Amino acid sequence: MKTRKFKTDINCDSCVRNVMPYLNSVPDVESWEVDTNSKEKVLTVKGNFKDEEVEKAVADAGFHVKG
Repeated sequence: MKTRKFKTDINCDSCVRNVMPYLNSVPDVESWEVDTNSKEKVLTVKGNFKDEEVEKAVADAGFHVKG
């Protein structure tokens, strides 16, 4: 299992609720959370997922993974 951190523009609890079904549908994601209090709005994901799948889920929810 790996842990990856992604900088995002998911910046509030409502945004987290909006992205939830998309991230929950990514295969092999064990858990995830967004630190909406950090400047970078860091999304931390744990599991055996492909980074591209997480990035696509975030994009499909209307948000962006930054650099």
